[in-house]
Amino acid sequence: MHRAIDQSLEVQTMTDSITLYGTMTLPQATKKVPLCIIIAGSGPTDRNCNNPFGKSNAYKMIAEELMDNGIATIRYDKRMIGESVDVAIQEKDLRFDHMVDDASNWVKLFENDPRFSSITIMGHSEGSLIGILTAQRNSSVTKFVSLAGPAQAADVLLLEQIGKQLPFAVPNIKKIFEKLKQGEFIEEIDPTLMSILRPSVQAYMASWFQYTPTTEIAKLKIPSLIIQGTTDIQVETSEAELLHEASPNSELLIIPQSNHILKDAPEDRIENIKTYSDPSLPLSDGVVDAIINFVFQKS
Repeated sequence: MHRAIDQSLEVQTMTDSITLYGTMTLPQATKKVPLCIIIAGSGPTDRNCNNPFGKSNAYKMIAEELMDNGIATIRYDKRMIGESVDVAIQEKDLRFDHMVDDASNWVKLFENDPRFSSITIMGHSEGSLIGILTAQRNSSVTKFVSLAGPAQAADVLLLEQIGKQLPFAVPNIKKIFEKLKQGEFIEEIDPTLMSILRPSVQAYMASWFQYTPTTEIAKLKIPSLIIQGTTDIQVETSEAELLHEASPNSELLIIPQSNHILKDAPEDRIENIKTYSDPSLPLSDGVVDAIINFVFQKS
């Protein structure tokens, strides 16, 4: 696609004395334009939807296409990710609500900006729940978009995902999750489970487990758009359907053959995951058009 206008600005905000870094894309305009704040998914996923395991550039591609269609965006590195790494932050001190506070800070930074006519929050994967809670807490947010967002609480969904790869570990992990939800942390963890249950991340997980997305999205009074692909190997279409059922103000869009990073992919797990590391692949047809129509749609 030819890009007639390309205004990308580096932006930052302070939260808890920590600097968060992001990128703003601005369309050329003579009047106010809508602003969409993009919240990244779980793990070390940066503002572009890239991480040490793969480079997809999915958020960057969304942002640029929205800019080409008259919508400004902010996409940012969450704390402890990308440029928002701060030596003062320790993993053991991280809580899920910190992510909501950070997203809210971006809203507050731009809610009175004369360049913008409205603010839409768009969260991907884990970022969907962060986005729901951010929209709840900020009256200046007028719309919400969920991209491949789970409906069930994180502990339930994680058990399902782990069960597909390590079914033998599920009973033990389920017991640990129950203890975490009760505020009991576990020091001795099976070495094979350290990547997901190391002691330094348990407090974050316990705080995350307290929220159920269907319960939270039901509280939103603003229009919501729920987008889900049929070949997503991390979040099933049933999750999107549950979110939609819980939210009377929502629209549901199921994209055939689209996976977790919103690109066309087969159901085969190995081939599907290969797309996570191919930034040359375009976004699935219909994803960006749906977002554009939703943002401009009158409430």
